[in-house]
Amino acid sequence: MTHRAKAAVFGTGSWGTAFGMVLADAGCDVTLWGRRAELAEAVNTTRANPDYLPGIELPANLRATTDPAEALDGADFTVLAVPSQTLRGNLAAWAPSLPADTVLVSLMKGIELGSAKRMSEVVQEVAGVPAERVAVVTGPNLAKEIAQRRPAAAVVACRDEAVAQRLQSFCHTPYFRPYTNTDVIGCELGGAVKNVIGLAVGIADGMGLGDNAKGSLITRGLAETTRLGLAMGADPLTFAGLAGLGDLVATCSSPLSRNHTFGVNLGRGMTLQETIAVTRQTAEGVKSCESVLDLARRHGVDMPIAETVVGIVHEGKPPVVALKELMSRTAKPERR
Repeated sequence: MTHRAKAAVFGTGSWGTAFGMVLADAGCDVTLWGRRAELAEAVNTTRANPDYLPGIELPANLRATTDPAEALDGADFTVLAVPSQTLRGNLAAWAPSLPADTVLVSLMKGIELGSAKRMSEVVQEVAGVPAERVAVVTGPNLAKEIAQRRPAAAVVACRDEAVAQRLQSFCHTPYFRPYTNTDVIGCELGGAVKNVIGLAVGIADGMGLGDNAKGSLITRGLAETTRLGLAMGADPLTFAGLAGLGDLVATCSSPLSRNHTFGVNLGRGMTLQETIAVTRQTAEGVKSCESVLDLARRHGVDMPIAETVVGIVHEGKPPVVALKELMSRTAKPERR
């Protein structure tokens, strides 16, 4: 490492904080930005994030502030870890303070409602930066396990491979192994659509449908994701990698996954509002299922699992009815 890099992380939730820890462990000086003064104070005085990662000690070279300009001062990397649907408004407020050559890093796994834009597209548009200055970190990265420094791999994607390699070197630790990729579209789609499939698998688990159903939904969900990716110019091999299959398996099989847990509650018969009330953190797939389906329709791609999730989550369709409709679809060859 030639110089001690500085990173600003916007978002003090579990994944923003955990990735801040990774950067700090890799030797960066990290400043977390959060809206709430009491949380920033807790990070700085107790070396912990009591709301999102209780009981985990934060590195000494990670601190927090509520001042965006202070967080951004001299930042080589600006990491964005806010809920997808709040990115546009938040980034517009922060943009004037962005350092001229900072690399903007998206940790967000969603598609913007209304515009159907990927997060990197929103970043480019709002910050007025070229694609070569925007990177994406994605993969099977359940925040709590990473904060516990348990082994994980990830993909660092950027259209400019040199930028991806630079970020890779600043977030490579003994427990966090990043790989580079230049297929930003595929990496972002893998992360966004897996939340929707995670909801579907959670619903199936909540209904007690068994492991065959889970294996089938994961596989057909990956097929849907790949179909959409191909239509949008992604590399199909991306979906067989960490950003696709890796993330999908982790999300669909872990009780730590917010989307899976949200789906389980729906599958057990809870209403959307009841499920929102018991799920404290953002389940990205709840909103993104609508924007993913919008994206699919814009590209003329059939995504029956995504349609089923939208029907259950937003149209009040009982899971039993939605499942029956999904299973009774016309039979077809697997690879079509």
